[in-house]
Amino acid sequence: MSGHSRWSTIKHKKGATDAKRGKLFTRLIKEMTVAARSGGGDINGNPRLRAAVNEAKASNMPKDTIERAIKRGSGELEGATYEEIAYEGYGPGGVAIIVEALTDNSHRTTPEIRHIFEKNGGNLGTPGSVKFQFDRKGFFTIEKKAVDEDKLMEIALEAGADDLDTKDPEAYEVYTSPDSFESVRQALEKNSIPTVEAKIGQIPSMYVKLDEAKAKQTMRLLEMLDDQDDVQNVWSNFDIPAEMMESA
Repeated sequence: MSGHSRWSTIKHKKGATDAKRGKLFTRLIKEMTVAARSGGGDINGNPRLRAAVNEAKASNMPKDTIERAIKRGSGELEGATYEEIAYEGYGPGGVAIIVEALTDNSHRTTPEIRHIFEKNGGNLGTPGSVKFQFDRKGFFTIEKKAVDEDKLMEIALEAGADDLDTKDPEAYEVYTSPDSFESVRQALEKNSIPTVEAKIGQIPSMYVKLDEAKAKQTMRLLEMLDDQDDVQNVWSNFDIPAEMMESA
């Protein structure tokens, strides 16, 4: 499952710039708003909202910005209404891609997503065209320098994790069922183990390797999708070559 871990690490590196931080804040504000709208504004009773708030705090988002996003979602403040849309498509070499978006205007977002696919050698598919190649799981990306492997494995498995992937040279990836996500999150937090990324998402059942030309084209596609203003998450079964990490 190293392809996903590398993509998480690339996004973490990209997020260090001011421009990417602004995009990250916008994404998190939307996520907190929608999470509060669907599950209420109490983070103790809303795991989706709690995960978004934790990520926002880890990204140094101001407290008042977090509070305003939650209040907009719970109806205490006026704000835009966002629609959740999942797009499915294929990239170069048959790479399967799922794009999750939150938009206040799907008539704007859908053509933009389609254009990005087509511009980079891919095509937007129909609902269900690639989703069967993914499993919905919780996952945590943790830098290897942050914790010993044996300690992490003991803590994660005791808390209900299903697997610990160690193949990526820079990061561990802990996988859980959606039901066990919260108990594992609490265990990591209790043991002061920081995460680069922590969420429930679409994890590929198998990965696709590409030649150099198609790999570069696919990376451009993934990055352009990730940079689109309404996109929240991009999932793919592209096995990102380790050497591409250095140039990302």
